[in-house]
Formats: sequence, C-alpha cells, structure tokens
Amino acid sequence: MSGLQQPNRLTKEEYRKQKDLDAARKAGTAPAEVDDEGNEINPHTPQFMLKAPWYVDNGQVSLKHQRAPEKRPGTKFGAEDNFWYARGQRAGPAATKYRKGACENCGAASHKTRDCVERPRKKGAKWTGKNIKADEIVQEVDLDWDEKRDRWNGYDPKEHDKVIEEYNKIEEARRAAKATELDKEGPTTTSEAKKIAGMSDDEEEDDDDKYADQADMPGQYVNQKTRMTNRNLRIREDTAKYLLNLDTDSAYYDPKTRSMRDNPLREEQGADDVPFAGDNFVRYTGDAPAMAKIQLFAWQAADRGSDVHLQANPTQVAILHQEYESKKDEVRGSTQKSILEKYGGAEHLESVPKELLLAQNENYVEYSRTGRVIRGLEKAKTKSKYEEDVFINNHNSVWGSYWADGKWGYKCCRSYVRNSYCTGQAGIDAQKASQMASHGAL
Repeated sequence: MSGLQQPNRLTKEEYRKQKDLDAARKAGTAPAEVDDEGNEINPHTPQFMLKAPWYVDNGQVSLKHQRAPEKRPGTKFGAEDNFWYARGQRAGPAATKYRKGACENCGAASHKTRDCVERPRKKGAKWTGKNIKADEIVQEVDLDWDEKRDRWNGYDPKEHDKVIEEYNKIEEARRAAKATELDKEGPTTTSEAKKIAGMSDDEEEDDDDKYADQADMPGQYVNQKTRMTNRNLRIREDTAKYLLNLDTDSAYYDPKTRSMRDNPLREEQGADDVPFAGDNFVRYTGDAPAMAKIQLFAWQAADRGSDVHLQANPTQVAILHQEYESKKDEVRGSTQKSILEKYGGAEHLESVPKELLLAQNENYVEYSRTGRVIRGLEKAKTKSKYEEDVFINNHNSVWGSYWADGKWGYKCCRSYVRNSYCTGQAGIDAQKASQMASHGAL
C-alpha cells in the first residue's frame, strides 16, 4: 500500500506549477484566486488560515470557516406568543383508557417509556389502566446552544404578578392590624405611633438630616449599616507618598496598600526634617517597638488563661510585662549558671576581641597614592607568636640571610655554621682569602 499514490497528493510537476502560480499571484502578474461566492482571496493570506478544518472542509478554497456564524434572522414565534415555548403544559384532559403505543409507565402518548420522567410505578398504566397522565404539548423549536441552556427559557413573566399581588395583600393586612392596635392602645407621642405602625424614622426625616448623616469627615467615613467609623489610609488634603520623590530609583511604593516602607527623601534631608520618613520609621521608632512587645505579651497571656487586656487595663499589662521581663532574665541567668556549674565550659564563653575575631575594625585610615597616611592612625603590624629581631652569638643578621655555593649562612660574617660565634669583618676577609686560594690552586 505504501507504493500506491494517494489521490490528493500532488506530483512534483504539479507542486512546482502550484508554487509558480502562488508566486505570480503575490507579485500581481496573475489574477487572485476566487472562492465559491466570487470573492477574491488575498494571495498573502497564510496557509493555516486558508485551510479549513476537516469537519467543515468542503473541498473548495474559502474563508467561510474564519467568519462568525450568522445569527438566525427574525423571531422563532409569533407576536401572540408571550414566551418561547410551552414547557411543562398539558395538551388537554387525561385519557380514561390506555392507548396502544403510549408510555407504559404513565400512559401519556406524547413520549415513549424510556423518555418518561415520572416515578417508575410498580405496575404501569398499561396493566392497571389507572392514573393516566395527560399528554404534553410537543412543540418543534430550533434553539441554539445558549437558548437550550437558558434557565428562564419558557418562563412567563406574568407569573410574577401573582407574587406581587399576594405580597401587597399581606402588607395591607399587616397595616390594618397595626392601625387596629394603635386605636386600642392610644399612643400619646408620634414616635410611638410610628413604632406601632411599623414606620421607620428614616422615612420621615428631612433632607437636611439625611445629608448630615451621610456627610463624612475628611479622612474617615461612617458605615450606615454597621454604624462603625472607618479610617481612610490618608487624608485627601495630604500629599501622596509617591509624589514626594519622583525619582524612579527612590523608595518603592505599593499602590494596592498605599504603603511606602523606606524614606523617599533620605538623600535630601535628615529623618527629623522630612514630612514623611517611611512607614518603617514610624513602626520601629519611639515607643512603637515597646508597645508591640507589650501587645504580644498580652495576647500570649490571654492564650494561657490570664485575664489581661491591653486596651481595657493598660497599666496592669505594663506592670505584668515588666515583672515578666525581670523574672525571665533572672531565670535565664540562673539556668545558665547551673548548666556551667554542672558541665563546665565557662572559659569558652569569653569571646575574643572583635578585631581578632573578624580581622577588621572601624578605625578610619586614609592613604595617599604613595601609601602615606593622610588621615587617621596607621594600622599596627600584626606580630607573630615567635620572637622577632633577636640575634644570638654577636650576630646582627639571622641564619639564612646569606647564600653561596649551595649553602646557607650568616650575612654578617659569611659563616656557614649555624649557631656559630660571629667574627664580623674578619670572618668575611677569611672567607674571601679561602676562595682566592682555592682558585689559585686550580
């Protein structure tokens, strides 16, 4: 089968002619291709747009599959229909006898047994001949995808008039009962009469009072439902945080929470002079950290069963927190002392100086290009654990300061014997004389 030629496959010659024709159409030397409706197709249209999917492909070149489907013109029903279709309505009274071909379960002739939506009976209407249901109205409708899934499809809006009418009757009866109660009790004030009649004070308020209730002060607004005052994040008269410094590399501003943690004017002025130094400046300065610790202590104490509250009795919470901190330090110190006494190791807690631990300090030293100290104290030289600049046996140089003939020696006397006594210049002359004698002998 692999050797057979497919019917839709082009030969090399046909493929070459097709390519030449496409190039001529793009160059304008050949007429453009025409679809089945007589419309010219742009030769520069990509192939993936021209090629129709297999389920709508009719074998002709067209762009119909790229267009949206046209909506059905006109209405499905006449003007006399108040709703789309009669859903759930019966065609007439129920039959008295079972009819051949009707539903074996309920006896209706408008559907088959497998399509019946009635509860399955122990013995259907075909055998009992009782409780036969009326036939439904079967209406041929042409519904699209959305219309089939419309939950209000087939609903008559006039049905809601009955609900409104029933509600109005109940409301009138309630007001009549309230009026009768008012006549029996005889209220003396207008507010009592309104209360009995079920009328709220808001319905009889003047326009000025309504305006006063809804008016909000700058920076806050009152929720009329919960009767709570909500504070805005900023007052409208204040300058927005992101306008304090328009530099793109300035402090980051979060537009969702309207927060700016860093100081936007750090380079221009000090923290005490700027109108806004960042949210973290207010959060971590002053008594805010201490207040946060006290609040955390109150929450933890409440979780453990203590009856403390920061807002209800702040003095009590502050005193308890102070006592807790002092006792905590004492317990920590006594615990550490007992552990050291039992296991030892107090000598390891003596930390070395910071300069030796990190090999750096905060002493400022400024050098010139030549290495001379301009400002500050010059860094002291690090000393070794070994003794330095200590000479023995009258030497003024160390062992290894002289090298000759593959041997080490002292530079001051040119002696190759370690720990020998220094002879000074006499030793140097003797060494030179020995070398000359050795050369003369050669």
